Amino acid sequence: MTHLLHRSINTQLPVAVGGKGAYVMDQSGKAYLDASGGAAVSCLGHGHPDVLSALHAQLDKLAYAHTGFFTTDVAEELADRLIADAPAGLDHVYLVSGGSEAVEAALKMARQYFVEVGKPQRRHVIARRQSYHGNTLGALAAGGNEWRRSQFSPLLIETHHIAPCFAYREQREDETLEDYGQRAAEELETKILELGPDEVMAFVAEPVVGATAGAVPPAPGYFKKIREICDRYGVLLILDEVMCGMGRTGTLHACEQDGISPDLLTIAKGLGGGYQPIGATLMSTGIFEAFKTGSGFFQHGHTYMGHPMAAAAGLAVQNIIRRDDLLQNVFAMGELLAERLTERFGQNPHVGDIRGRGLFRGIELVQNRETKTPFDPALKLHARIKRKAMSQGLMVYPMGGTIDGRVGDHVLIAPPFIISPEEVEIICDRLGAAVETSLASLTET
Repeated sequence: MTHLLHRSINTQLPVAVGGKGAYVMDQSGKAYLDASGGAAVSCLGHGHPDVLSALHAQLDKLAYAHTGFFTTDVAEELADRLIADAPAGLDHVYLVSGGSEAVEAALKMARQYFVEVGKPQRRHVIARRQSYHGNTLGALAAGGNEWRRSQFSPLLIETHHIAPCFAYREQREDETLEDYGQRAAEELETKILELGPDEVMAFVAEPVVGATAGAVPPAPGYFKKIREICDRYGVLLILDEVMCGMGRTGTLHACEQDGISPDLLTIAKGLGGGYQPIGATLMSTGIFEAFKTGSGFFQHGHTYMGHPMAAAAGLAVQNIIRRDDLLQNVFAMGELLAERLTERFGQNPHVGDIRGRGLFRGIELVQNRETKTPFDPALKLHARIKRKAMSQGLMVYPMGGTIDGRVGDHVLIAPPFIISPEEVEIICDRLGAAVETSLASLTET
C-alpha cells in the first residue's frame, strides 16, 4: 500500500532508484532508455557529474534565502546568463519553480502592465485550442485542452480560444503551407476585433505545440503575422516555451526559428534539466519599466522563487549546454531521429503524420490514414503504447486524442541532448515494436 496520491491511482509504478546518462534504473535493476526526457525535462540526462558538483557546492554555501530579504549571487548569475541569450527586447527574469508558475506569472504581469500604464480595461486573454499552458487555474484557463479544463471550468477565468496552427489537420488542399499560416494567424485579428481591440491584453501560444498535440511546428510566416497583429492592436505576445524551449528544438529558444521576439517568454523543464524544480518568466524592457516607474513592485510571489539550489542547477545546466556545444548535437541527432522515424513509420497505414523540430518529435496515429480519422479515445491506444514501450525498457510520452476528435493518439519523443546515434536507433526500434504490438492488440479486442 502507498500513502502517495499518484497521478493514476490504480496503476502500480516501478520504483526508480538511479539514473546515468540517457537511462533510468528501477529497483529490479532494469534500465529504461529515457526517450522523452521524462516530460521533455532531462535535457542532460541523469547523473551529470558537473551539475551534481554545482549543487554540492551551492548546498555547502547556502541552501535557501527568502527573496523578500535577500538576493543571491547564483540567482543573479543565472539571470545574467538567460538575458545574454534571450530574444531581442527581453531584459529581466522572474525565477519560479516550474512551468505552470511561469505562465501564471506571465498572465499577471500582462494584467498589471496595463493597470500600470492606465489601460485597466484590457483584460481578455486569447490562446489556442489543443494547447496546454499548465495546471494552476490561470494557466489552465489559458490552455485549450478540453479534457484537462472541463471539470474545473466553473473555477476558471474567462478566456478565448482560436484554432491552432496545425497544418496536418487544418490546411486546405487548395492552399500552400504559407497561405495556410496566414489564414490561421488572421483568426487572432478576427477574435481581437470581436472582443474589442482596446480590451484584449494578451495572446498566449507555444511556438511548437507540446504534448497536447504532439510536437506541432507552425507554418512558415505564421508567428511573424501573429507578431504584426499583436503590435497593431497593442496586445502583449506571451510565448510559452516551457516544453519546446531551452534548446529542445535545436536553438536555445524555439521562437528564434520564427524570427520573432515576444513581450513575455516562459521557460522551465530544460532550464534546470530536472536536477531542481525551476522555471522563469522573461519580460520586455517596456513591461519592466512600467513596473519600475509605476508601483515599483510586481504584485505576486512564491516562497521558493529564486531558490539558490534551483538557480545553481539551472546555471550549471545552461553552462554545460554551451560549453559542450550540445545544440549542435540536438540538431544533428534531431535530423537523424526524423530520418529514422520516417523510415520506420512512413509507410505504416496508421501513422498519419511525423513532425517536429530538433529533438522534439511526434508521430500521430490514426485509424484511417486517408481520412485522418482518429482512433476512438475509449480504446486508449496511447496507454497501450506506453505500457508496451516500458516493458521493453523505453520511456516515451504518448497522449490520447482530444475529446473533440481533432487530433489522434500521438507519441512525443524528446530524448536528452547527449543522445547518441546508437541510442536513436534503439528508440526507433523499440518504439516501432511497441506501436505495432499495441495496434495488433486493438484488432484482438
